[in-house]
Amino acid sequence: MALPQTSQSWPPTQLTGILPSMGVWSAWYSGDTDQLSSVYGGATGSDPSATGFFASDHGGFRATVGRALTRWFWGEASRGPDRRVKLHVPIAAELCQASADLLFSDTITITSENKDAQDRLDALCDDHFHAELVSAAEVCAALGGVYLRVAWDQAARDEPFLTHVDADQAIPEFSWGRMTAVTFWQVVARDGKRVYRHLERHETLADGTGVILHGLYEGEEDKLGHPIPLTEQPATAPLAGLVDAFGMISSESDGLCVVYVPNQTPNRRWRTHQLGRNLGRSDLDGVEQLMDALDETMTSWMRDVRLGKARIMIAKSLLNNVGPGQGSAFNAEQEAYASMNMLGGGDAPLKDLIQSTQFKIRVAEHQDTASHLTMNILQMAGYSAETFGIYEGGGSTKTATEVEAKQQRSLLSRDRKWRLWRPALQDVLAKLLAVDKALFHNHAAPDDVDIDCAIAEGVQESLLTLSQTIQALRAADAASDEVIIGMLHPDWDEEQIQEEIKLIREQKQAAGLPDPMFAAPDIPPVAQGGGGLGKQNEKLHDQLKQKPQHGIGGKFM
Repeated sequence: MALPQTSQSWPPTQLTGILPSMGVWSAWYSGDTDQLSSVYGGATGSDPSATGFFASDHGGFRATVGRALTRWFWGEASRGPDRRVKLHVPIAAELCQASADLLFSDTITITSENKDAQDRLDALCDDHFHAELVSAAEVCAALGGVYLRVAWDQAARDEPFLTHVDADQAIPEFSWGRMTAVTFWQVVARDGKRVYRHLERHETLADGTGVILHGLYEGEEDKLGHPIPLTEQPATAPLAGLVDAFGMISSESDGLCVVYVPNQTPNRRWRTHQLGRNLGRSDLDGVEQLMDALDETMTSWMRDVRLGKARIMIAKSLLNNVGPGQGSAFNAEQEAYASMNMLGGGDAPLKDLIQSTQFKIRVAEHQDTASHLTMNILQMAGYSAETFGIYEGGGSTKTATEVEAKQQRSLLSRDRKWRLWRPALQDVLAKLLAVDKALFHNHAAPDDVDIDCAIAEGVQESLLTLSQTIQALRAADAASDEVIIGMLHPDWDEEQIQEEIKLIREQKQAAGLPDPMFAAPDIPPVAQGGGGLGKQNEKLHDQLKQKPQHGIGGKFM
């Protein structure tokens, strides 16, 4: 299937019901109050009866839900001087960032039994690769999925690299739950009512070779329009010299150059949608109303703060005339006042002429409400409060077992997501090696190599706790050298562990110091007396002196 050649409505009909929801999540994730007001129909000057969706600057679409959600806090129109008083709590962005940190805060371990493949993977999966994964994972949590794409630019880099595409800029195609093709789009320019879109389609040929088709379309906001040469826009002009007569670029290797990673499955919202049931579920799905209520609570709290400011009301008789046409003013620093003879006769007390007003700020009520809403949002999104630094009963030092018990909900969510990320990463890494071999002629890695990926443990013991555990294991002869080093460095392979053991032994020999863990213990004999117990201990002391000692697991360093 090639790129479309005739004008069609935009966005495509298969994305009906999907892009508006992604637009809502995108607004919450961005934290832009103007977007939130627009999405829920509360923007100043917007038509409250309008429904549908409109184009965003990045090429995706945002929903305008209009009158159906005017009861939402962000659906209430804000006009006049109070239109900027709404306060937004960026908890959606915190959720998405926490999801990415749980998965990729530590560098993932990528291994292959083939040494040549391992060396090449180590070179390709650099810091930029892992930084791209963190960014992709955060957007994945917000929109319900992300596309990992193998890209290359032989004029700029001598190796392929990883990029990602957001889920609201793609039209995927699935067969039995597996993606068979995908089309990315991006608005590259606007000129009045004319909109220029770049379409990038990934598919496979009959022989399984992955290819990429590029096209530039001139249309309108709701129409794709007709194809025009890539040279018509600066953003797509460099591609004109890379594509063939059909606008195609071949990866010269099997399989798509793109892998889809769902955030979570199944998708409760779109389980009956022909396309949507294959997509992932956003962390924000189902907690939108709670986030809206949290914003309303915080806005009410800040309103109490504003109204709680002390205000002074004074009688006109205390104002000083500052001149013809200049009006009157009150001197707040004035210390003495003359008695005031009012119209009713007699002197009016000064306290009746100056009054102060200060309303109560309901701190406890708002704080309890906000805390309750926050806890519910975190729980429904699949996270523990401790992941966000919210500790019950104080923040005293805890062991890794205690921390893991407290963060069990977050760790379960992380493991669930990793089961979807792991096979996707293996596929995209295999494609990365294939493109590296086909286009950059790097034949170090063979075809069809097995690749494994692993993430670090979410909760790790402190060095003090680890050292105490190791000391106990050594004293009990319960662990070998390899096990001990592996506990200290769980990300090391067998070769690194053996190198460390060798280095420790060499340092001990160079210093001329015996290893206290392998030398015979110097047990002083107990003083004589007390029923002959001292002689028995002295005999045991002599036997230990003569008995050869072995290291942990029967090995010497």
